[in-house]
Amino acid sequence: MRLDALAGAVRDQATTIADWLDDVPIGDYTQPSVLTGWDIRTLLGHLVVTVSGAVDVLGTRATSAATPVAEYVARYRPDVLDVERRTRAATADRPPAELLAALRAADPIAAAAAVRPPTVLAAPRGPIRADDWLATRAVELVVHADDLSRSLPERQPVRLERTALAAATRLLAEILAARAPGHSVELRVPPFVAVQVVAGPRHTRGTPPNVVETDPLTWLRLATGRLGWTDAPVSASGRRADLSGYLPVLS
Repeated sequence: MRLDALAGAVRDQATTIADWLDDVPIGDYTQPSVLTGWDIRTLLGHLVVTVSGAVDVLGTRATSAATPVAEYVARYRPDVLDVERRTRAATADRPPAELLAALRAADPIAAAAAVRPPTVLAAPRGPIRADDWLATRAVELVVHADDLSRSLPERQPVRLERTALAAATRLLAEILAARAPGHSVELRVPPFVAVQVVAGPRHTRGTPPNVVETDPLTWLRLATGRLGWTDAPVSASGRRADLSGYLPVLS
């Protein structure tokens, strides 16, 4: 996906989240979210960090080779305390209106205009290609949009913007393919992606003997540990079509 499209996806999903939160009563911001230890306001603060950080990193340049994106996202979990610290610092005692204004103010589209696709950026967890960086930001926004929807289930869910959802779905599938390379299972997440994964007999013609198929939202929840394999609405055929040992790919 082109950089301008990825930047637009990040911006559109951030705007949609902000619009959705505009209608949340002020008292609901202190309700706990589905993320342990974070209320709705803290989750909003994390989204501000995500989008403003996306813009800041687009202005950097790295001098070393890019980190493969599957390796880059594996560094999230060891740095969970740093993520918590930056989220708390950004949220502080700021009221929701101020945080919403900050979420809307960050402009990844303008920042991406000065970046060319081969550019390697100096991101917080190592050098990363600009397109991979923006795709990880799309994942963050789409997944946390769903977290907000699940945190306030009495409201209509946050709309997942198609381009952002496509970018997130594809990136998480590509990370699975990098971590479980092979051609014995085909993962299908229509209409966005199909990848072959897991070592074993290679399939070359006709319908693969091992197929896993699900919808994009279910795949996002599976890939990020929001949903367990046995609870997921997944169509899985073939004796190798159990991906539970490879999930989540991001948590």
